[in-house]
Amino acid sequence: MDLRQRLAERKSGVLLFGLTPPRVTATPDDMARIAQVTLDRLEPLGLDGLVLYDIDDESDRNPDERPFPFMPTVDPAIFLNDHLKSWGRPVVMYRSVGKYAESELDAWLQGEDAATVMTVFVGPSTGDKDVRTSLPRAHELWRTTRPDLLLGGVAIPERHDSRGDEHLRMARKQLGGCSFFVTQVVYDLNAAKSLVSDYHYACAEEGIEPVPVIFTFSVCGSLKTLEFLEWLGVSVPRWVRNELVHTGDTLAASYELALDTARELVEFCERLGVPYGFNVESVSIRKVEIEASTRLAGELGTLLGR
Repeated sequence: MDLRQRLAERKSGVLLFGLTPPRVTATPDDMARIAQVTLDRLEPLGLDGLVLYDIDDESDRNPDERPFPFMPTVDPAIFLNDHLKSWGRPVVMYRSVGKYAESELDAWLQGEDAATVMTVFVGPSTGDKDVRTSLPRAHELWRTTRPDLLLGGVAIPERHDSRGDEHLRMARKQLGGCSFFVTQVVYDLNAAKSLVSDYHYACAEEGIEPVPVIFTFSVCGSLKTLEFLEWLGVSVPRWVRNELVHTGDTLAASYELALDTARELVEFCERLGVPYGFNVESVSIRKVEIEASTRLAGELGTLLGR
């Protein structure tokens, strides 16, 4: 069963790996090398697909200094077409829709193969940010242009923790055509469980079946990476932060935390009947953290019965 079929049929067990394309300053040779090293690293994992992120500057969302400076990256569609052709499996491609004119987004939608490409639309980081295409308008374009191309949505447990209505957003997005959700990086187990629980009961009230919720995990190998995760909006409970700060091995501690969290989420989702999956990424470009994320994906695959 391929990724599209798993998502369309609301099956649990999806395993993805998230990548950020190289910086726009990378040469074609550098991009080709990065792509090949990445594919060689991921090939043994038996992934269902890749997630390709579309990075936008979010400094307007958080006035604090960004722990790692923002560097524009290559359009994920270009990186896929030019350097990941040998991947041969599905891709979930993020689109930061505010960066693109309607004509550009429309052309991209019409040009993709729905058998191998799925998408997640991401809106602006703040409500007053200037955008070329709004998120509602992007969804309209999708509905009129390519409703056969599976559409996913972003789910943010932290936003649910603070506002209490993320489950309603998810239900509305699902009724609007979303076939799956991908969360922000999960470090707060309770926030993730609360979101899944409320989403489950919201679906019951609407008389609809929940779609797969794909939980994202990322290891943390240094205090600077921890600061970056928090800058991105990831909620790190105080006790978790204490564990990571005071341990002798931050990377190992975050790795075990991710595994424990994943195990609890599997048990919780199965009890509620909410289909689930996992996505693993490295927010750091340090080799040790990338390799640890790769090992984590392998262990999560085992947890999923692979």
